[in-house]
Amino acid sequence: MTNFRLTPEQITAYKKDGYLIVPDLLSSAETKKLATIAIGDDAMTHHAFDLNDQTGKKTRLTLWYQPGDDAYGLLTRSRRMVAAANTLMEGDSAVCHFHSKLMQKEPRVGGAWEWHQDFGYWYKNEFLFPDQMLSVMIAITAATKENGCLQVIAGSHRMGRIEHGFAGEQVGASQHYVDLALKTMPLVYVELAAGDALFFHSNLLHRSAANDSDTARWSLISCYNRQANIGYNEPNGSHTVAVDIVPDTALLERATGGLGATAGFLEKDKDEALK
Repeated sequence: MTNFRLTPEQITAYKKDGYLIVPDLLSSAETKKLATIAIGDDAMTHHAFDLNDQTGKKTRLTLWYQPGDDAYGLLTRSRRMVAAANTLMEGDSAVCHFHSKLMQKEPRVGGAWEWHQDFGYWYKNEFLFPDQMLSVMIAITAATKENGCLQVIAGSHRMGRIEHGFAGEQVGASQHYVDLALKTMPLVYVELAAGDALFFHSNLLHRSAANDSDTARWSLISCYNRQANIGYNEPNGSHTVAVDIVPDTALLERATGGLGATAGFLEKDKDEALK
């Protein structure tokens, strides 16, 4: 989707609900290229780690900080992604890339993600302004109820930050406040076709169930931050480096491969949110 711009109606919906679904943000050719590279990416596999849910099931992810000239970096740096993030985030300083991660929820064994807010994690990195942070999820494969699609509580971003504690190896939101939110606001299953995008606020409550289906659910999530929103306990400096924007056509037009050694991978035991 080149020359993509959010409409006033989409911006209003994001501010009201804390999330926005954009169908077909990627073309089928772009999605196929991204999926092919992700499946065969040795660096992605080598740097992946598991997080256990409360039942012991595992969800696998790879997280990196530096968006390069690989397929994922060209998408993260694309004008459509950065312009949309710039429109939806509060503030006016430059848009920066905090990190991206590939979520790999395999058939039958892929675990759940407990209810949480992203800012519940990022607060530990000492970011101060949740309205200046958001995430963009790109469905590499279809996300359905059966394979553990994301669930969100619409409007929950307006509650502010909720206390978080450990749930299995994950950091989860206070269940008491989650229950109150579910009494007050609608639960939405975010089913996506491959190539669809979900933009969501850093304080939106969300979770996903285990993958009990026979199909994998893979997604790329890129997290953005305003340059003025400093993470005082975030050792990687990517979150204050303005994104070097590339045209939307770059993903298809440039010869790209998987992640390289300069991507700056997160190691599980160095994740501040898990301490």
